[in-house]
Amino acid sequence: MKTTYTVLAAVFAMLAIAPRSSAQGTNRMTVGAGVRAPSTVDTMPVAIALPESATIDTVKKIAGAKEAKKNAFLAMAPRIEIQNYRPEDKRGINMFEAPKDESVAYDGFKLQWGAAFTQQFQGLDHSNTAAPRLVTTNGVTTDANKLIRIGHGPNNATANIYLNGQLARGIRVAMTTYSSARHHQETWVKDGYLLVDASPIDWKPLNDIMKYVTIRAGHFEINYGDAHFRRSDNGNAIRNAFVGNYIMDAFTTEVGGEVYLRARGFMLMGGVTGGESRGMIINPDKRAPSYLLKGGYDKKFGDDLRFRLTASEYATASSVSNTLFSGDRAGSRYYDVLENTSSTETAQAWSGAIQPGLKNSIHSWVLNPFLQFRGFEFFGNVETAKGRAAGETDNRTWKQNVGEVVYRFLPDQRLFVAARYNTVKGQLTVGTPDVKVNRTQLGGGWFITPNVLTKLEFVNQKYLDFPTTDIRNGGKFKGFMVEGVVAF
Repeated sequence: MKTTYTVLAAVFAMLAIAPRSSAQGTNRMTVGAGVRAPSTVDTMPVAIALPESATIDTVKKIAGAKEAKKNAFLAMAPRIEIQNYRPEDKRGINMFEAPKDESVAYDGFKLQWGAAFTQQFQGLDHSNTAAPRLVTTNGVTTDANKLIRIGHGPNNATANIYLNGQLARGIRVAMTTYSSARHHQETWVKDGYLLVDASPIDWKPLNDIMKYVTIRAGHFEINYGDAHFRRSDNGNAIRNAFVGNYIMDAFTTEVGGEVYLRARGFMLMGGVTGGESRGMIINPDKRAPSYLLKGGYDKKFGDDLRFRLTASEYATASSVSNTLFSGDRAGSRYYDVLENTSSTETAQAWSGAIQPGLKNSIHSWVLNPFLQFRGFEFFGNVETAKGRAAGETDNRTWKQNVGEVVYRFLPDQRLFVAARYNTVKGQLTVGTPDVKVNRTQLGGGWFITPNVLTKLEFVNQKYLDFPTTDIRNGGKFKGFMVEGVVAF
C-alpha cells in the first residue's frame, strides 16, 4: 500500500503543475490503437459510407492506424480483430452503443478473448441514529439496528472473462462471464447475444437497409439509459471515472431483442424482453413482457466538440421479480456500510445502494445529456421510476438526479479528475413520506497503460428522513476508496 499511496500522491501533485495538453479529444486517443486496417490504407484513398451516429471517427481511425503504431502508449493496447467492437480498455471510454462501421476488415472467422480484474482498498467509516430494534433468534437477542464494525483494508478482487466471435461480415457473438463477484463468488455467465450489423444474404435491398440497422438478440445488458455505459461492471471499472456506481443503479440483463436505426447522428431503438433477469415460463399469469424505447442524437462538431442527448423508457405491467434497479448481481463497491452486525459480504452485497423494490410492475424513463469539449466531459442523469411491489395496490415514485464532470489531460489523456453529485428521493412504502439519499464523490485516476488504471475516490453519503426504526435513520458513511483495474 505504501507504493500505491506514493504513486497516487505523485499523480495528484502533478495536477497542479501539469500544462494543458493539445491531445484532449477522447476520440483522437481511441482511434485505431491496434485496429486492424485493410492493407491498402497506405496506397489508396479510403471512402466509407457511414451513419453519422457512429461514435468514433472511422476515417481517422483507419488513416491514423500507421501513426498510432508509433505511439508507445497506444501500442500497448491489444489489436482489435472483431468488427463493430467496443474495447474493454481505455479506448472504450465515451463509446456508448457498439460502433457501426467497417474499419476492421472481415477476412474470415475470428475468436477474441479478453478479461478484466478489479480490486479496492476501502477506507470508509459509517454511523447512524436509529433506535434499537431487538430481535431474538434461537434464544439470542441482538439489536438489528446496530451497525457492524468496519475498518480499513482490501476488498476481494472481482474478475470478468470476455469471449467474442466474428461469424460473418458484420455478424458477431459476444459472451461475458463473471469469474468472481461480490455476490456470486462462483463463476457464472452474465450475458450472451448475437449482434447483426450486415445482411447474411448478399442482396442489395437488404445490404442497403443494414447500412442503418443493427439487431441484437439473446440474453444481454438492456440498453436503458446511457449511465450503464459508464458504470463499473464487476471486474471491469475502466469506463467509470469513480469507484462506486449510482445510488439507484439501473442495470439488468434480460432475454429478448433490440432493433436499432442509426442515420445522420440520430438513433432510434425498440426492444422487447421477458421482463426478468432470467428466462421463465412458469406462472405465466403473473408475467408480462418488458418494452424498451430509446431515441437520441449524437454528433461531433469538428475535432473538439461532441454533443449527445438520449431519452429512454422501460415498462413492464407484471413481473414476479423485476430487476431494473436490482439486477447487478456483482454487488456494491462500498462493503458493509450501513449494515448490521450480521452482515456478510455475499448476502448484503448492495450496501450503500437503494433498491426501490418496484418488482411487480414498473414504468421508468431517463434523460441523459452528454457534452464533451476536448478533455472536459459533462454527463447528466434525470430519472423517474413508478411502480409497485407484490401486494401493493398503488404505485410509488422514485426520482434520481446525477451530474458529473470529468477532466482528462496530459498526452493521451492519461490523467483525469472528476466530481459527481447523486441524489435519490422516493417512498419506501405506499403512503409514507419521501426519504432522501445524497452522495458526493470526488476523485481522479491515472492510466498507466491503456489497460491498467488506478483510481482514488473520496465519498460522502447521507441518509435523510428515514424512520427511526430503519437502520439507515441518520445514517452516513464517508472516507476514501483506492481502486486498481486491469482490462483487455
